[in-house]
Amino acid sequence: MKRTKLIRRYRVDEPKAFRLTGCNPADTAGLDIDKDEAKAMLKDDIAKLNDLQERLYADNSWALLLIFQAMDAAGKDGVIKHVMSGVNPAGCQVHAFKAPSAEELDHDFLWRCAVRLPERGRIGIFNRSYYEEVLVVRIHASLLARQNLPPPLVTANIWRERFEDIRAFERHLARSGTVVLKFFLNVSREEQKKRFLERIDNPAKNWKFSLGDIDDRRLWTDYMTAYEDMIRHTSAPDAPWYVVPADNKWFTRLVVAGALVDTLERLGPEFPAVDEAARQQLKRARDALLDEGSA
Repeated sequence: MKRTKLIRRYRVDEPKAFRLTGCNPADTAGLDIDKDEAKAMLKDDIAKLNDLQERLYADNSWALLLIFQAMDAAGKDGVIKHVMSGVNPAGCQVHAFKAPSAEELDHDFLWRCAVRLPERGRIGIFNRSYYEEVLVVRIHASLLARQNLPPPLVTANIWRERFEDIRAFERHLARSGTVVLKFFLNVSREEQKKRFLERIDNPAKNWKFSLGDIDDRRLWTDYMTAYEDMIRHTSAPDAPWYVVPADNKWFTRLVVAGALVDTLERLGPEFPAVDEAARQQLKRARDALLDEGSA
């Protein structure tokens, strides 16, 4: 299956018709390959991504923002680690958003992410994002109360209004040269249980586990409803959601890497052209350097 066709399979182009129940977390698009073949495919895309990122950095016109949202243990950290393994760190910024600080709570809900947006020429990665404001904050009323919003603004319409704000924000980013790609890593409840047990049983992974993860797991149905509503209201041509099957880590990484390569190839960044005057300067610099060797 060609990369573009594979990517389109998981991009939400018709959000109003989207249903999360129609997405299989274990889907592999019919790819029947072993781990070595999967690694080879990923290695190929990582090499392409490295070249494209260098061109993006040199061109200094576009910025790329990647947003990852998922239930715990869906593999966000692993995807970022493996897919971005060949990218020059100078051109990439990763931000993992945890519980907001007191300062962040004193600002609007987009503020703490807005100040972390990537500059032109760079790839920015948000491990969780402002979308937490229509997910965990929606499900846990106490978190919304901590934001100290004026009471008249906390109405039954608040989530619809936040969807509107997010769409407007991402439209602004697109019009300013920041390309937004959003990935929901769709892990099944069964696979999450398996990964939680691995974290508990493996001392090297104990630090990744929190009892709060179990509390959220009990609210699985509520979260799936919130995720579906979020995707239905915020997937747009200028900031699409990709609902990526996450039960097979190798496949998740292939889809994300493919989406990045496909997007950057369409942007077509190039190394800046050098005019004739600059070429003459380079020639004189080269001659001067060669003369040093003969002096």
